[in-house]
Amino acid sequence: MKRIVPILIVLAVCAGLRSAPAESGMPSILPIKDRTAVQDRWLKARLETVLPDLMRREKIDMWVVICREYNEDPVYLTLVPADSLSARRLSILVFFDKGAEGVEKISVGRYPIGTLYQAAWQPDKTRQDQWEALARVVKDRNPKRIGIDESEIFAFGDGLSASLKAGFLKALGPGWANRVGSAERLAVGWLERRTAEELEVYPHIAAVAHAVIAEAFSPAVITPGVTTAEDVEWWMWERIRSLKLDTWFPPSISIQRPREKEAGDRIIRRGDLLHCDMGIDYLGLKTDHQEHAYVLRPNEEGAPQGLKAALGAGNRLQDILLAEFGEGRTGNEVLASALRKAKEAGLKPSIYTHPLGVHGHAAGPTIGLWDHQEGVPGQGDYHLFYDTCYSIELNTKVAVAEWDGQEVTIALEEDAAFTRGGPWFLDGRQISLFLIK
Repeated sequence: MKRIVPILIVLAVCAGLRSAPAESGMPSILPIKDRTAVQDRWLKARLETVLPDLMRREKIDMWVVICREYNEDPVYLTLVPADSLSARRLSILVFFDKGAEGVEKISVGRYPIGTLYQAAWQPDKTRQDQWEALARVVKDRNPKRIGIDESEIFAFGDGLSASLKAGFLKALGPGWANRVGSAERLAVGWLERRTAEELEVYPHIAAVAHAVIAEAFSPAVITPGVTTAEDVEWWMWERIRSLKLDTWFPPSISIQRPREKEAGDRIIRRGDLLHCDMGIDYLGLKTDHQEHAYVLRPNEEGAPQGLKAALGAGNRLQDILLAEFGEGRTGNEVLASALRKAKEAGLKPSIYTHPLGVHGHAAGPTIGLWDHQEGVPGQGDYHLFYDTCYSIELNTKVAVAEWDGQEVTIALEEDAAFTRGGPWFLDGRQISLFLIK
């Protein structure tokens, strides 16, 4: 099955073919120990480069992240080493911008956090309690603007509980509350920004996910007339786990077929159009893909032309959407313009594209929801920034002549990066149907 990135010359959208997998069909995957080393190297670089840039962009001198064990702030685990699987008791991180000296990284907690953070509280050696220690750290540095994670719009920027905020303000005392404000955009920016090294590896992560789909949509897994959609779903889940990876949502398989065939039958049969939705978590980054396969009838060499054309319409909608990506545009602006142009091109579009990164439905601008094609207030009003990633999720409905004019839904989802060179698919996109004999 061939895959390409769309070539949009005017907007310099990058092009490329999906690289051929290894002989086994599955790209190499690191042992868990080596994965943590990679993630910790990325974290160190991000704290030294990404964080200072974002704090200055948002004009925040000090960022305070406070959470409890098993009630972690959405940003907390992205700020600590990869083997930190949860917060410990009451965990407090403080980041202070010292200008040319960089950002000071402080932990006000009972347990040390690797070598990245300076420990500012030793309960066995001081009479100060934890809140007093935090107040001392803040007052000694005298920041003008203190960012905390509270937000009415983004869950990613709303990780500070009401009780912990009250404890923080009480510890600071009178005269400090007016310096404290929302770090919403800083939290979202931290989560959405990808470094050059992360973007170099992300295509490999997408290739692993694509390889699982290729295996699932093959005769090795599917026997027409015997295998059910549920069988394939569970196979995908088991396959992902066999690679020592996780999926962040249950894989799903759906079936479309001509009306004369039994609609409720979940057994995969010849002549069916299959659809999958699957995402993995590897090296702390998520994938999210939807692709299609056709089950060949006896003596068929390929899919009906109408289904091929339908997939082509889905590719055209991808092109139209990516052409609207631009730094500084909001998600709602991209959505409205793409829908208008798609309809002018004769398509029946629905666009529900979301940011992608350390979360599946990640931090950044929402570009439509399946039930909000008019735009999404708040999350859709956030702007696009360079060096971010998205799951290009959408569908279009197309009448298929070979199915007596019956409409099929081509629902596609491919992962892409948005950089100064334009948007580009991490590991290509589907341009032809998987064929199952």
